[in-house]
Amino acid sequence: MVGYGPEDNHFVAELTYNYGIGDYRLGNDFLGITLVSGQAVSNAKKLGWPLNEVATGIFETEAPGGYKFYLEDKEQLKQDPVLKVTLGVSDLQKSINYWSNLLGMKIYEKDEEKQRVLLGYADNQCKLELKNVGGAVDHGTAFGRIAFSCAKEELPNIEALMKKENQKILTPLVSLDTPGKATVQVIILADPDGHEICFVGDEAFRDLSKVDPNGDKLLDDAMAADKSDKWFAEKKMKKASA
Repeated sequence: MVGYGPEDNHFVAELTYNYGIGDYRLGNDFLGITLVSGQAVSNAKKLGWPLNEVATGIFETEAPGGYKFYLEDKEQLKQDPVLKVTLGVSDLQKSINYWSNLLGMKIYEKDEEKQRVLLGYADNQCKLELKNVGGAVDHGTAFGRIAFSCAKEELPNIEALMKKENQKILTPLVSLDTPGKATVQVIILADPDGHEICFVGDEAFRDLSKVDPNGDKLLDDAMAADKSDKWFAEKKMKKASA
């Protein structure tokens, strides 16, 4: 889990490494993450990382797996530099009905000409941008899900509403045990384009998502211990494509 601060008040991304997989086919479901950080732009330039200025002061770049990031060359926001996450949709109005009318997100911006809408649950939180991709949404082979925490008392109401509105529930409300840590309640939904959405009980989640002071070292150690590239090379094999 990586981000600019604790999950209590920051957006974080979960990166999952699957042993034996060499690459993934990307779709048009995840369109990018936008950061407000002149420091990120400066870091990229110092490292020689490719940047493409797509608008004044806004640079497009790609992570190693091909995921797009948009960096706004401004002073880094004090709360959370992650401004928005952008997802592709096939029918903007249908998606607005789902995310706003059903899930209760506030509409911050709406542009009919560009077929986009900006939504969120709070002014000081990362926003969700939905963009019409002009056709079916392709999730490729590497799609994930977006997650929100809420009071656990709200979870049964969310489940009941989805059942009433005949919306897709991928995982009904369930309690998940984490050895040595909190037991969390979650429900996983799917929007009209198949984007997976997880709602998790906030109280237990706050305990489960505490920042590990040794996180950086644990990650570095795990990556150093991964000898899969060497193993595949010795056997003259290539990692599979997902």
